[in-house]
Amino acid sequence: MEKLSILIAEDDAWYAEFIKHTISMVGDHEVQIVGTAKDLMNKLSAHPDIITLDFNLPDGKGEHVLEKIKSKSPTTEVVVISGQEDVQTAVNLLSKGAFDYVVKNDEARNRIVQIIRSIKEKQGLKKQIVELENEVRVKYDFKDTLISHSKSFKNVYAMIQKASTTNINVSIFGETGTGKELAAKAIHFNSSRAKYPFVAVNLSALSESLLESELFGFVKGAFTGASQDRKGKFEEAGRGTIFLDEIAETNEAIQVKLLRVLQELEISRVGSNKVVPLHCRIISATNKDLSEEVRNGNFRQDLFYRLMGLPINLPRLTERDNDILVLARHFSGDYTKKNKLEALTISEEAITKLTSYHYPGNVRELKSIIDLACVLTNGSVINPEDIVFNDLATGYTTFDNANQTLKEHNKRLIENLLKKYNNNVRLVAQKLGIGKSTIYRLLK
Repeated sequence: MEKLSILIAEDDAWYAEFIKHTISMVGDHEVQIVGTAKDLMNKLSAHPDIITLDFNLPDGKGEHVLEKIKSKSPTTEVVVISGQEDVQTAVNLLSKGAFDYVVKNDEARNRIVQIIRSIKEKQGLKKQIVELENEVRVKYDFKDTLISHSKSFKNVYAMIQKASTTNINVSIFGETGTGKELAAKAIHFNSSRAKYPFVAVNLSALSESLLESELFGFVKGAFTGASQDRKGKFEEAGRGTIFLDEIAETNEAIQVKLLRVLQELEISRVGSNKVVPLHCRIISATNKDLSEEVRNGNFRQDLFYRLMGLPINLPRLTERDNDILVLARHFSGDYTKKNKLEALTISEEAITKLTSYHYPGNVRELKSIIDLACVLTNGSVINPEDIVFNDLATGYTTFDNANQTLKEHNKRLIENLLKKYNNNVRLVAQKLGIGKSTIYRLLK
């Protein structure tokens, strides 16, 4: 950790040196000594990390000096050191912002060491939090996360910007793989809620019985297996954001409960009548036309209007001008960087092949195709034969070599991975999500 700047305010020269020597036992820090409150105030513009404050300086009493320090440098931790053990004084000083109170006795050395260590740990945690917050801001800069150069995406950026500066509920519409959760994260992490949790729930992945307890939580004994109280996703979100994905897949019973949540802004855990107020923002998403679901009687109209808020429509990949090429280059660069591989270019023939495909899986499918191409290529260029399409609509895998069997394709894939990762079978197995024995068997 970086050095701490520590100011010792002590009129007893011997005791000041004693404190300085004690601090040196905890690490090599920048330490200065002053003997008066006036000199102390003159040093405050540097905002030291720690001040050890003698309670009885010749020109100022501890409580009064502490208040001045905190008003001019509120982030500075103040450790008051006194010759008298007065519990009421110590409590009063702590209530006014002192980090700790040390009595000048035989235990003083150990106490000062412990306190400096505690402050170092606290400062380290503060620094980590700042770094994480900065990382989140960079990671979820929506123009870096939702990459597009197309005109059709300009409106998406504008709507995300509006959503980020308000607390309105948001509904995101788009086909599978268009980036609905990325858009939701971009809104959350660019809003005033960024320091609070982002909780995502795939509503289609849970059964009705599990979904209620997952969303609202439960109390001990609510049902068989409920051995202790548990928070639901709404409570976990706190003052952050809950992302309800696949909202159109919910049944009537869950829709009624969600409607009540949106109307009352409160929930009750399963098995309890106690009301828990909610403060989170709700972002919902679906790959269906929700207004059509309402017309067909599959979705409640009142819930539809409650959820709608600010609607954001994500276009299909093939509706995004030249974004196929923009994203392909981004994904190849990202893959090679993460796997410490040589940078790759995409040949003109491969570009033609990429741009002629219809991408039923949208951006998610393109990323999968490019990741595989980075593995299959034998050089520094991605060629047409490295581009493999898996069309789920027809159940047909497109290979440039029509005579290539699945077994031959698997063999080629594994051989390329082994080449890239210096014959590290364990790593290749991990990358493919298969056992080492499978690799040996396919290559035999």
